[in-house]
Amino acid sequence: MKASLNLGSISGIKIIIHWTFLLLILWIVFDELKRGGTTESVLFNVAFVLAVFVCVVLHELGHALAAKYFGVKTRKITLFPIGGMASLDKIPESPKQELLVVIAGPLVNVIIAILLYLILPIQELINMSFVESLETLSNLTLQNFLLYLFIVNVGLVIFNIIPAFPMDGGRILRALLAMRIDRVKATQMASSIGQFIAIIFLVGLLYNPFLVLIALFIFLGAFGENQMVLHLSLLKGHTVEDAMMINITIFKPEDSIDLVVDKIISGTEINFVVVKDSIIKGLLYHQDIIENSSKNVLVKDVMETNFKVLDVDDDLKELYSIIQSKKKSFFPVVENKKLVGAIDYINLNEYILLQSKLAY
Repeated sequence: MKASLNLGSISGIKIIIHWTFLLLILWIVFDELKRGGTTESVLFNVAFVLAVFVCVVLHELGHALAAKYFGVKTRKITLFPIGGMASLDKIPESPKQELLVVIAGPLVNVIIAILLYLILPIQELINMSFVESLETLSNLTLQNFLLYLFIVNVGLVIFNIIPAFPMDGGRILRALLAMRIDRVKATQMASSIGQFIAIIFLVGLLYNPFLVLIALFIFLGAFGENQMVLHLSLLKGHTVEDAMMINITIFKPEDSIDLVVDKIISGTEINFVVVKDSIIKGLLYHQDIIENSSKNVLVKDVMETNFKVLDVDDDLKELYSIIQSKKKSFFPVVENKKLVGAIDYINLNEYILLQSKLAY
């Protein structure tokens, strides 16, 4: 079963729905039928949830298009049962740019709410008695559908400005703090506030699984982004040459895979570069080697020929972002087109650890 479904793309940004979103739809149908709902009420509720998530997509597109204006690409927008997430290549380091990118999301919901307010008889509903309003709102009409959508968009704006990093409100707080203090310290402060709010959610709202899930997302997200910002600050000004492995084993395309297996068993290397006539022909990844270890095959039959080559002068901060987004994170390093080493996820993390010891 695929983990997600590709719904297409907007402005070059993929819109993906996670498979767990379907569980939300099934739960809504089951819950409505359990309460004695009709086919009409089931379709009304499902359509409403889909409309809400269209608003969520537009919210994330607000972030993505604002980021695009500042030269930051967005790979995809993923929809989960608890909301959406835009996968930006990076967060702008300029506090002002980050502030504009973050505000763009809730601003979309503000615009939607204003448009709905202008076409809905809000004042008439306010002037109704409690009994009249309940009777009116219980009807499955287009007017009520849009009214509920108005309320949700207002709720999304309020919810998103809660200063719980890494939610929008927390990012706004981080951007404002970063205008006055160091970005790393600003992130630490914003993430600490976010984790404190998450703990309040966990302690005070344990009866609501949905809110507990959001609290866990906030807590773990704040920790993860705080670590990422700290790591990037430690890598600032460093190049691939500073962290790469120099003494690496290389193989030829005609070598037997048995030679590679023997090297893995007798040494500490798990990924290898394949070279012929001083030209890099491919890479051997640990998983592929293990899967083919019992076969009578050559290196050229196993090696991956689609790979990225790094230069010794490449920025380690850029490499960090690349490694975080790739499943297979092993890269040959060249100087003047000549192979001089390699670098991988483990190697980079070790370098970050050493830098952290030197910095603190």
